[in-house]
Amino acid sequence: MAVDAAYLMQFVDETSFYNRIVLCHLLPSNLWDPLPHFLQTWLRNYLAGTLLYFVSGFLWCFYIYYLKLNVYLPKDAIPTRKAMLLQIYVAMKAMPWYTLLPTVSEYMIESGWTKCYSRVGEVSWILYFVSIATYLVLVEFGIYWMHRELHDIKPLYKYLHATHHIYNKQNTLSPFAGLAFHPLDGILQAVPHVVALFIVPIHFTTHLGLLFMEAIWTANIHDCIHGNIWPVMGAGYHTIHHTTYKHNYGHYTIWMDWMFGSLRDPLLEEVDNNNDSSKKAE
Repeated sequence: MAVDAAYLMQFVDETSFYNRIVLCHLLPSNLWDPLPHFLQTWLRNYLAGTLLYFVSGFLWCFYIYYLKLNVYLPKDAIPTRKAMLLQIYVAMKAMPWYTLLPTVSEYMIESGWTKCYSRVGEVSWILYFVSIATYLVLVEFGIYWMHRELHDIKPLYKYLHATHHIYNKQNTLSPFAGLAFHPLDGILQAVPHVVALFIVPIHFTTHLGLLFMEAIWTANIHDCIHGNIWPVMGAGYHTIHHTTYKHNYGHYTIWMDWMFGSLRDPLLEEVDNNNDSSKKAE
């Protein structure tokens, strides 16, 4: 069914509003105002994504490596400055491509191709929260299998995902590793966010917020600190993923790994390591 053009303009007006908020504060108007709407949206996503990456990464590193030194991590587990600079370099090379995906998804939304709706008041609050929950389940399922196939399909691992897995020890992982991917790898793992738009009715701004929350979440799960909050797939689980390569492919929760037999608990891992150490001592 065709969507009314006046209704679709609500999406265009909203993205234009976000473009102005970001670009007006970061660039002179003569640099971005003449650009077509699509390029303005991409530039806004690129600048906002880059800013979010650096702000969240620096604040998190300052907190765990300086303010809480030796509280969460021993000094020898803190990554070197060289390792973090390499992660930033990889992430910055990929950022223009990462931010192309939300730009394309916004174009599809503005064109009426998805099930997005413009205003929360168009649905009941119950439907709003049910749709978010359904959306997140689909995203969780999609990211789990995309991530797992990036490991299981050898060419995909060799040419794409191995770029991220050079960080395979506690003292090489940092919040800046969260977006240190081959560009195509990062896009593939974010694609479930876009696919879900065609399946579940979701509020437009909520979708954008969830997509950009990825940057904060990926920073968090690469800090090697186990939060132990069930059923969250926190950094303790993800550190195991970076050291074994075959466990804990999930994103926000442990449910997919539990259902598909790839879950490994960091607390049990710690017990096993202690037992192994005791046997060696004997």
